Amino acid sequence: MILASLNEVEFGYNDAPSLHNATIEVRSREFAAVTGPNGASKTTLLKLMLGLLKPWKGKTFLAAKREDGRPLKVSYVPQQIAAFNGGFPSNVQEFVLSGCLSSGSWLRWVTKEDRELAEKSLRQVGMWQLRERRIGELSGGQKQRICIARALAQRPDLLVMDEPTTGMDEASRKGFYELMRHMVDAHGMSIVMVTHGLEECRPYLDRIIELERKGEGGWKCCTTTLCSGHFSPAR
Repeated sequence: MILASLNEVEFGYNDAPSLHNATIEVRSREFAAVTGPNGASKTTLLKLMLGLLKPWKGKTFLAAKREDGRPLKVSYVPQQIAAFNGGFPSNVQEFVLSGCLSSGSWLRWVTKEDRELAEKSLRQVGMWQLRERRIGELSGGQKQRICIARALAQRPDLLVMDEPTTGMDEASRKGFYELMRHMVDAHGMSIVMVTHGLEECRPYLDRIIELERKGEGGWKCCTTTLCSGHFSPAR
């Protein structure tokens, strides 16, 4: 099932387009990476896919429902995580727990299942031991992890992340890629992330969306389906 797509999309911030004839598809149960040089409009591509920006030309699509007819749940982890300041009025556990509530009524009571899901999400990103720490006291990499944990606590069908491994060391990045592969294979999640570390995450991916410079200006998409054994067209 196609969850999101761009079809011959053109977009820019001034008179000249930064994206030209962008055509991609994101399917259910796949792990895709968006890569390209600095300034290659990778973040812009994500925002167009999520409907946060409107294209100049072409069409964008974001599914409203899953294959079983239930509403599609989408989580987005942006790049500028370090914007949390020292006075942010929440600790780590409370922040991640709010992800459990975002899919329902904010007025309902927090349940035992909510707390268990928040704990599991924090453990998955290695941040459970810092659950009582104030967010403003965390490093940039730690803030990145708790935002990922909050997104996981929402149990999205489509998880979109902009450079999620920023601030992580090599071992943490490897663990992160393994976790994302597990979320796809075991839980049926679809994941799209912007990354500069393509070579180290390549073995975990199903699809690569690479932005390349177009001759007369702007960037175009080159999509590669990997022969890694993960991806199946029947999904």
